[in-house]
Amino acid sequence: MNINNSFAPIKYEDVTKIVEKKIEDSTGLSAEDISNMYLMEYQMQMMSQSKIETNKQADMLSLADIGYQGKPIGELTQTQAKELVSEDGFFGVTQTSERIGNFVLMGAGDDVDKLKAGREGILRGFKEAEDMWGGKLPDISYETINKAVEKIDARLSELGANILDANA
Repeated sequence: MNINNSFAPIKYEDVTKIVEKKIEDSTGLSAEDISNMYLMEYQMQMMSQSKIETNKQADMLSLADIGYQGKPIGELTQTQAKELVSEDGFFGVTQTSERIGNFVLMGAGDDVDKLKAGREGILRGFKEAEDMWGGKLPDISYETINKAVEKIDARLSELGANILDANA
């Protein structure tokens, strides 16, 4: 069996079989074969480690961290899911925009520069979400982000900051 420089994922068991077959055939391993096996083993370890780290990050944040105490999302009926995203539902425009806006307001306090930076961060993150989504997000997303930004803008206005600068 020939080992090549393909980037296709190769299972550890396959590499082991290749090595065992080479030894069995007493043909020996060339320097290229050994290098390729090390490369494949490294690739497998990196993919495995990446999966572990991704799972760790996903486990670190849960819906409970943002205050959701309801039924697991995957177990919701269609009616229950609709209630959650309704105007006053936990994931609806009102409550979600409050959580987003309050996150910035509590973190920035009365510091105008931090409020502006938080506002900019929300808008940048929203733009990144659009890009990842592949274009226009669902309307509820725009309603939510606009309401969150309005909350921050209102605080900036109360502090006498120039809102036009924040919108630039």
